[in-house]
Amino acid sequence: MILLARILDKAAVQPRRRFNLANSFTIRRSPGRSRLATIRIRIPSRNSQPNRVELVATVGVRGITGIAQILFRVFRDGREIFNTLQGIESTGSEQNYAVTFQAIDRNVRAGTHIYTVTAENRTANTRANVVGPVTFSGLAVRTRT
Repeated sequence: MILLARILDKAAVQPRRRFNLANSFTIRRSPGRSRLATIRIRIPSRNSQPNRVELVATVGVRGITGIAQILFRVFRDGREIFNTLQGIESTGSEQNYAVTFQAIDRNVRAGTHIYTVTAENRTANTRANVVGPVTFSGLAVRTRT
């Protein structure tokens, strides 16, 4: 089977370029969320099906207290399409992490779509901070076999 793809759109943001303790912020406790990055992907109305949007995020996180369980979520137009959970250890062990994950959104309808990546701390009495870098990118491709 040969898989051919045609690029429909691409977008990338890098709200934080590097690790920086002085510019860190605490990841909010669930059910609150910390918004990390947003991109906009446009799917044309003609010749765009079937398709997929390949999303990749990297978030620099530092454990401050306890072992925090950080839930990363990806939303399309406000609706969750992906999530992953990452344990973040603190003092006495590893403290700094670069968490990278990929999500694939298949057969997205035509139009402009807003993708957002968020983080939330699911564990009481723990703390983890975003210390950077933070990157988020999306590539929309038309696929056919």
